[in-house]
Amino acid sequence: MDVNMYWNPILETLPREKMKALQFKKFKRVVEWGYNNSKMYRKMYDDAGFKPEDLKTWEDITKVPMLEKETYRTAQAKEPWPYGDSLCVPLEEVTEYRQTSGTTGQPVFQPDTWQDWEWQSEMWSYVLYAQGFRKTDRVFIPFGYNVFTAFWNGHYAAEKVGCEVVPGGILNTEERLLKIRDLRATAMMATPTYVLGMADAARKRLGMEPREMTIKRILCAGEPGAGVPATKKRLQDAWDAKVYDHAGATEIGGWSFECTEQPEGLHVNEAFFLLELIDIETNEPIDEPNKPGRIVITAFDRTAQPAIRFDSKDVAMWGEPCSCGRTYRVLKGGIQGRVDHITKVKGVLFSPVAVEEVVRAMPELGDEYELIVTKKGDIDVITLKVELLPETKATEDEVLKKLVPELRLKTNLAYKIEFHPYGSLTRYEVKAKRFQDLRNK
Repeated sequence: MDVNMYWNPILETLPREKMKALQFKKFKRVVEWGYNNSKMYRKMYDDAGFKPEDLKTWEDITKVPMLEKETYRTAQAKEPWPYGDSLCVPLEEVTEYRQTSGTTGQPVFQPDTWQDWEWQSEMWSYVLYAQGFRKTDRVFIPFGYNVFTAFWNGHYAAEKVGCEVVPGGILNTEERLLKIRDLRATAMMATPTYVLGMADAARKRLGMEPREMTIKRILCAGEPGAGVPATKKRLQDAWDAKVYDHAGATEIGGWSFECTEQPEGLHVNEAFFLLELIDIETNEPIDEPNKPGRIVITAFDRTAQPAIRFDSKDVAMWGEPCSCGRTYRVLKGGIQGRVDHITKVKGVLFSPVAVEEVVRAMPELGDEYELIVTKKGDIDVITLKVELLPETKATEDEVLKKLVPELRLKTNLAYKIEFHPYGSLTRYEVKAKRFQDLRNK
């Protein structure tokens, strides 16, 4: 075993039996902490007839009530503002404020103590080190520093790992590209959408070729894109760099990472989190591989507002162990989509991620697309908006002959295809919003 591969070789290669024992010990501790210190958790558990002492075996974990965003929102409508009944520490111990993006409703406010923020940096250090970030890297962060947690954690973890960090928050896209070139940055972190957008801007607006710049590794988060093979290929080809996927959430933390072996999936950062997969319809636990389930996750070591059995609404499936030597389990293909995006269309289970794989695999099409589901009478209609690249020699009809059967093959559905002028579809810097289901509106 090459210990230089791991940030913490002991925990990252811990035998499964010992890891499970550690997780159960930490799970019991955080459940007791929440019950004893948060009015929100005490009410949840009392209403469900659950007490922390009911946790006697691993199988008892499913007895603990699940938490949702709406639970936070209700609890945070009370005093002390803005965290209300969800807070587990005195308000004066809170040193960091963040909030969710609000893409699924009223933002959830996330308090952290200084200890929590140190925990965030340590947990993210596992992520960066697994992806090859080292003291020799100069990391550029093209992120508008705001109230969203986004790459704040990545910034401080990069410093902890020993990297030189260049914040590019106030700069526009062109200025960021020029700064990357002038400083010869070797790594960066951004959403997949913005990484592709930067590459396009470099060529179209500055006459620069991203492949000839010095970026060698890119951490992507915020969207499933870097876990979609066709999108990952576009990202890596555009920059001639290794692109690594990562998934996390403001309420939870950075719970996963893709390592340098690129196992076509995400390691669960199991020393810090317990990740459960449960059946989308029955809520029964899923342990076997290749069966999609909903992610329910617990953050063990957060104190101000811990997430205990948080229903993330993300969908994933267990995969095979990675060749890197880590005993941390792998989610095959990373995040498959969201429960609220995976819906039935014409009686067929539909995931927008499958469409992304088809669109991004076609070299004639641009990076942006939009999906809109509407109803015409009793019939579901899926409209797919795409852009032809200006340099392509293919006609719309020629592209349709390839696009339509591929979509049918991958999704078992038919689409109304609309071609839009290149550059007319919305460009995003943070989380993209490419899917809309308007059937009930």
